[in-house]
Amino acid sequence: MKIVIWILIFLATFGFMEFMAWFTHKYIMHGFLWSLHRDHHKKDHDSWFERNDAFFIFYAVVSITFFCLASFTPFWYGWPLGFGIMAYGATYFVVHDIFIHQRFKMFRNANNWYARGVRRAHKMHHKHIGKEDGECFGMLIVPFKYFKK
Repeated sequence: MKIVIWILIFLATFGFMEFMAWFTHKYIMHGFLWSLHRDHHKKDHDSWFERNDAFFIFYAVVSITFFCLASFTPFWYGWPLGFGIMAYGATYFVVHDIFIHQRFKMFRNANNWYARGVRRAHKMHHKHIGKEDGECFGMLIVPFKYFKK
């Protein structure tokens, strides 16, 4: 029974992270921390790294905190919470940085309906260079209209 609860917590955490990514992107990255996110929308630098890359540190620290709580206290729920956050972060990296932005030249030929929809939604997000007037702040769940031909 404990493994079932563990898996449910993991899956719920992973799913909740899509909401957190949307919320963070819309209200924090395009809000008071635009100064860190701006270089992701406007390539005014020569470095492979972006200031925007610093955002992963926050969620990594949250995930590691849950691992520490689970390791050093009776709070075993920290394991599925930490792994759910970590799994979403890894998925975000693969989808956003590798698949969409091609920071590593992989998955270039992925062309199924889901891949096309996610790419279209992200392209629409990036058509706005400034922090205002943005659209489609999610990553894995995007509006259905982007899946239509």
